This record gives sequence, C-alpha cells and structure tokens, in this order.
Amino acid sequence: MPHRILLVEDEEKLARFVELELGYEGYEVTKAFDGREGLTLALSGGFDLVLLDIMLPGLSGMEILRRLRKSSSVPVIMLTARDSVTDKVSGLDTGADDYVTKPFEIEELLARIRAALRHKLTDGEGEAYECGALRVDVPRREVTVSGTAVGLTKREFDLLHYLLKNKGIVVTREQLLENVWDFDFDGGTNTVDVYIRFLRGKIDDAFGVKLINTVRGVGYVIKDE
Repeated sequence: MPHRILLVEDEEKLARFVELELGYEGYEVTKAFDGREGLTLALSGGFDLVLLDIMLPGLSGMEILRRLRKSSSVPVIMLTARDSVTDKVSGLDTGADDYVTKPFEIEELLARIRAALRHKLTDGEGEAYECGALRVDVPRREVTVSGTAVGLTKREFDLLHYLLKNKGIVVTREQLLENVWDFDFDGGTNTVDVYIRFLRGKIDDAFGVKLINTVRGVGYVIKDE
C-alpha cells in the first residue's frame, strides 16, 4: 500500500510539480491550496506525512502545525521560501520534523521524505528510531544496542536523535550546531566532533558496530552497517 502524503501548498504550479514527482516515486498525494482546508485534511488522519508551506491563505502553516501537534505526531516537513534562523527555530520548536527551503532540489526533498517515513515508528507509545542493532525510544529517552541499555547525556541523546531523524543523509557540523545546540552557542564546530567521539565510544566502539560515519570535509551520517 503506497504511503499517503498531504501537500499543503498555495503555489499551484509547484504543488503540481511536487505531486507528479511524488507520484513517480509511488506516493499517493492529496493537495490543499489554503490553510483551513489543509488543517481539516491533516486532522482527518490517514496521512503518513505532511508537506506544509508556511505562507498560506486562510491559516498559516505554523498555526496548522501548532494545532495539528495537539493531537497528532504525523511527520511534518516544512516547505517555505523563508530561510532565516528565526523561522527555522519556530518551525522546529513547534513540532516540525524537518525543514526544506525553496527553491529546493526534488532529490533532496525525496530523500528527506524517505528518511521521515522510514524512521518514524508508531507503536502506540510514541516515537522510536532503529538503525541496525541500535534502537532509540524518544519519549522514554532510552537507547539500546542489541537490547543492552546505553547511558547518554542529554546532549549526546539529542545529537543521536537528530542523526537518526536524518538517517542516510549527510548533515554538516553547522546543521548539527543549529539543531542540537542552542542558537546562541558560541563554541566552534569542533564541539560537534567531540560529542561525536563520545557517541562512538558509547555505541560503535563499545558494541563493535559502525553506525556513525564521517564524510570528510562535509559532516556526519548515520546508517546501517
């Protein structure tokens, strides 16, 4: 059964383009061109993922997200021409799973959709991610490898969580600082490298696995061995 995606986008040409591309990939797409219709459809359930523009007539994408998160944990990827830090923080803090800035390459959007659908597991108790022998239960903030518990600090857990949300996608040190650390953090990107070493020591090295990979000159990616 194909994944069902709700696309809330008022630019009809862009919406049609995205709909066609997702259709080619086997997704079933429902479109909404204004905020109120989008909210009604999103709240109706039955969708595996929502692509949500911020600037919408009737009701803003941010307000849709705010109301949706009161009753649903469906993955939401924001699509917007806005690229300021404030907008990104607001979207992510409100409950967005990811953020893609227009104009975007369709390959990037498809990759982020695959990541969101692949790693969002609904088991009746919340959100969990898996990668090989690694499992992360987000609501309980529990990490296990082959069933053995791993103790992580809050920062280590948040870093691992972000890498898993983007499994298979290379994320830069700057992206990690932006999304895992506070935006007023004045440390350098070498801080990320330090915490990656901490994670590898507790997961990769401790259990003889290779999940956290370095992409030289770019950043990090977590993927199955």
